[in-house]
Amino acid sequence: MQPHTKQKVNKLSGTLREYRVYHRYVGLVIGIFVLISSITGMLLGWKKDVDLLQPPLIKGQTDDLSQWVSMADLASAAYAGLDSAQSITNNPIDRIEARPDKGMAKVLFSEGYWEVQLDGSTGKVLSVAQRHSDWIEQIHDGSIISDMFKLVSMNVLGLGLLLLAVTGFTLWFYPKRIRKLKRN
Repeated sequence: MQPHTKQKVNKLSGTLREYRVYHRYVGLVIGIFVLISSITGMLLGWKKDVDLLQPPLIKGQTDDLSQWVSMADLASAAYAGLDSAQSITNNPIDRIEARPDKGMAKVLFSEGYWEVQLDGSTGKVLSVAQRHSDWIEQIHDGSIISDMFKLVSMNVLGLGLLLLAVTGFTLWFYPKRIRKLKRN
């Protein structure tokens, strides 16, 4: 082997060793995030099909919004429904989701991941249940810890996966290049 070729091979081999170390340690850290994200992502993919993850939608009587009760009446009925079913009071409403095509509205509460489904035209309580998909989603995106953690962790995950792709390509490509240099 020529001295110039030997220098190239040594340089590539040294770079390869460094990239293996980076790839290994970044992979270990990112692997934890990927594992959590993968498991929670699979669960979230099933949330509409598994009643334990998210309560099934129960149809109301009519999809004609002109026959619906007011949002204030729906909110009052939801508070009463949550109190009578679970003895929970003073839980603020996070949002009300109207589903006109189903003739119902979902009232989602801020604490405990509670949901009350109401018939839009009568205000009758159709269902009171917890939405486990909500806390799983917060684990999935990191917001269960804080919004800042969500921002940082998702950026670390993205950059880490990019770094793994670059080092992985290098770990695949450099040995081929070294073999080619040694052959020539």
